Amino acid sequence: MTEPAPGIFRYRGRRRGEIVAGRLEALSPEEVANALSGIGVTPIEIAPLRERDDVLLALRHRLRRPRVSLEDLVIFARQMHTMVRAGIPIVQALRGVSQVSHSESLQRALETVVQSVEEGQGLTASLRQHPHVFPRLFVSTLRTGEETGRLEQTFAQLASHLEADRETRRRIRAATRYPIFVLAAIAVALVILNVFALPVFTEVFSEFGAELPWATRLLIGTSELTLAHWPHLLALVVAAAVGLRLWLGTPRGRLAWDHLKLRLPVLGSILEKATLSRFARTFALCLRSGIPLVQAIDLATAVAENEHVSARLQRIRGQLQRGESLARTAEASGLFTPLVLQMFSVGEATGALDDLLYQVAEYYDRDVDYELGRIAQSLEPILLLAVGVLVLLLALGVYLPMWDLARAARGG
Repeated sequence: MTEPAPGIFRYRGRRRGEIVAGRLEALSPEEVANALSGIGVTPIEIAPLRERDDVLLALRHRLRRPRVSLEDLVIFARQMHTMVRAGIPIVQALRGVSQVSHSESLQRALETVVQSVEEGQGLTASLRQHPHVFPRLFVSTLRTGEETGRLEQTFAQLASHLEADRETRRRIRAATRYPIFVLAAIAVALVILNVFALPVFTEVFSEFGAELPWATRLLIGTSELTLAHWPHLLALVVAAAVGLRLWLGTPRGRLAWDHLKLRLPVLGSILEKATLSRFARTFALCLRSGIPLVQAIDLATAVAENEHVSARLQRIRGQLQRGESLARTAEASGLFTPLVLQMFSVGEATGALDDLLYQVAEYYDRDVDYELGRIAQSLEPILLLAVGVLVLLLALGVYLPMWDLARAARGG
């Protein structure tokens, strides 16, 4: 019988005569009530968080409070590992990390955690009250370390895992920075031309009196449309951005968007392999921390950060619950290469699945590094072609009529 997956619950309660409210990740409303009682809160209302509430609260959280970065979590895990290894009590270690942290959100969360631990609440139960600061994987792994008395090793493993994840994200951002910069520069150039440059040329061309080339008419029409309807165009862009953000907050929208990202040329393969690397490394961390197989794959699936991949990984979880082998269910998912499937099979047979999963993560990391090295070579011709088409259109639309004007002036 496997442990059910935790969910998010919103609660209202009374503490020292004051009404408090918030949300908490737990397995059931009873666990929420026990956690609240442990910190001196008398629960008044406990209810599962609905999807719409989740989207609105997430947006409100991002507006009110800066998000804790991966770098902050890495530093927190490293500092806690050092202090626990030195024999410093948990409360004193948490208070010390809170005082030196540069993240205001992490400081506030740790202050609450210190108060909860001092009142008798467990470490992971206190951390679980801040799901937007401490991810589910972070808390679940620490829970296993707390129960087995291996907090020192668990903090070290979490720090190494988060550092590897941070490095993968950094490499992907570095590879996509150049094309994003070029596309943004093209967009800015088009706005400047339509708003400032082309209206001046339009006045000159209108005095010319002759029929203008198609490229010039296209540029003039675009400029006039922009100047006449820019409030409506701006409102349309803002509405589209907000609508897209809300749509991505729904399960169906997120699933469709994540599937589309994996089908992008060049970038899709990199994103998929980076996602599978993160899954394999997280799966290995959970197994090495002593988390049961089905719960480990559930946690690893939750941090995949791609709903399309997560949906296919959930099938593996369901088949494992029915007693099938990991290698066979992984093959049925269609996500992994034959080499990775062979490593799964060997890991199951030898009992060293966690070690081989780390090798799988390194295998995907090498593939990501190789493809990131090729991404500049693949995208550079496409970007040069886009810039060339833009320059050609401007040359045909602006300079051809000017040459006609010069010839007419010389003829006159």
